[in-house]
Amino acid sequence: MKNKKEFIDFMADAGVLTFGDFTTKSGRKTPYFVNTGNYKTGMHISKLGDFYAQRVAESGVLFDALYGPAYKGITLAAATASSLYRNHGINVPYFFNRKEVKDHGEGGSLVGYKPKDGDKLVIIEDVVTAGTAVRESLELLKAVADVHVTALFVSVDRMERGAGTQSTLNELRDEFGISVYSIINARDIIASFPHGDERIAKMETYLEEYGVR
Repeated sequence: MKNKKEFIDFMADAGVLTFGDFTTKSGRKTPYFVNTGNYKTGMHISKLGDFYAQRVAESGVLFDALYGPAYKGITLAAATASSLYRNHGINVPYFFNRKEVKDHGEGGSLVGYKPKDGDKLVIIEDVVTAGTAVRESLELLKAVADVHVTALFVSVDRMERGAGTQSTLNELRDEFGISVYSIINARDIIASFPHGDERIAKMETYLEEYGVR
């Protein structure tokens, strides 16, 4: 993706990319954090959708629908679908899940497009740490229809080891046979700051301990 620095500046301006002392879900102490919950304006979601759509379009992945896991993935999938249509002339359906299955009205666990056997689907996520949510999504989608998840798109690849020696994203790729794409990765963030910046030095130290080799 050509405009990686623009995306990094966008995240920082929105308060999504922050530096300090944080603890991830896995219990690791990290010097930086990506909190996509801080995207909260119309401009934010519009521009975010544009970045995702550009990454999807340039990937060349073939698919029939976009899926956004609740909750953050809901707006991501909707914004990406909208931008694909506006900016790339690609009109595809999108859908998302309910946290609780609806037992009245149309019922079911999904809202929007109803996947069918043979569909190729793309998952739109924010940041994947342990991959638990993605695995849950794959299980849910397979229970609905005989679908094939072609790819997973995320905003940031933290380039950290998962359960083994590979990154979590590579583990998902190898385990489920899906293509994995990110708008940026941890090394892109490091490259966007001047040499000697203390924040970047801490990121380098962190990746030395937890990063993929």
